[in-house]
Amino acid sequence: MNVFSPTASLPTATWLRDWTGMLVPIGEAALILVAAWALRALLRLALKRICARYELPPELAIGARRLLGTLIYLAAGLLILERLGVSGAVLWTALTGFTAVAAVAFFAAWSVLSNIFCTFLILTARPFRLHDHIELLENGEKPGLQGRVVDINLIYTTLQETRTDGADTTLQIPNSQFFQRSIRRWRSEATG
Repeated sequence: MNVFSPTASLPTATWLRDWTGMLVPIGEAALILVAAWALRALLRLALKRICARYELPPELAIGARRLLGTLIYLAAGLLILERLGVSGAVLWTALTGFTAVAAVAFFAAWSVLSNIFCTFLILTARPFRLHDHIELLENGEKPGLQGRVVDINLIYTTLQETRTDGADTTLQIPNSQFFQRSIRRWRSEATG
């Protein structure tokens, strides 16, 4: 068996090709990161000179520096993913999809979270208490929602409303409404 035959060096060439196939994208990614860092440093220096020359406020410089850094590293991350074989179209589709879902979820949860936080404020600041008679004022011309407070839970405050015809109804008012409007309160005799 000849050690110098082409078939003897085949496993070594395959191994070397596999490692080269992995090392080249890693090296390219490292170069992209170094280039992004250098670009960020140059832009920071230029921004510092511009802010000094035109006497811009430091808050503007800080905001611009953070924005530029974020954009540079985001672009570098996208370039690295492209070098590693991730399609830009697939990545963009995934990013916009996740952003849309996050925006809808945040919007849907915002009112609930706002009401929960306002419940905490109602229980600590105590603008009214159980069994108080309150009115949620609209403005000077219109009478607002009014009734006796019968329950305060995480989302709603329940008022028992006695109508002029003698019928009792209940109103469930989101707790955030009590911090967006004025409240008129009559203390009940039980709370003194």
